[in-house]
Amino acid sequence: MKCPFCGATDSRVVDTREVGDAIRRRRECQSCQQRFTTYEQVAKVNLLIVKRDGRREPFDRQKLTEGIWKACAKRPISSEQIEQLVSNIESNLYNLGKSEVPSRIVGEMVMERLRELDDVAYVRFASVYRSFADLEAFQREVDHMIERSEGKKAESER
Repeated sequence: MKCPFCGATDSRVVDTREVGDAIRRRRECQSCQQRFTTYEQVAKVNLLIVKRDGRREPFDRQKLTEGIWKACAKRPISSEQIEQLVSNIESNLYNLGKSEVPSRIVGEMVMERLRELDDVAYVRFASVYRSFADLEAFQREVDHMIERSEGKKAESER
């Protein structure tokens, strides 16, 4: 680390603290004995989302959050639950270790988590994401959810 006062590269860490998603380090220059503070933060890979038509656009956490908020509107879901869901999806996307991720994978992650959180929010999101062609396709999805729900109910009664 280069000292901002004298330019020397030899410094020692006096104190380290976590500050949000960064690390604050208080340093002391070994040459001039001046103290200075540095902040370290993990640099995230630029993640691109590959759309169905082949376009690429940067991952936008805000866009993901807004889509989930719309699906969860007027449902008994707290903002903390939504924020946790978005953070979980974002983490999983970065943990894939890829610089480009198909939008299909993002959509499936969202649907999987919404299915566990709230059935109505899941159906709302799925209806937009899957862009059901007709009422029959929508009905098949709802029927599939009902079957899955009944299966879980029967399993828990055993």
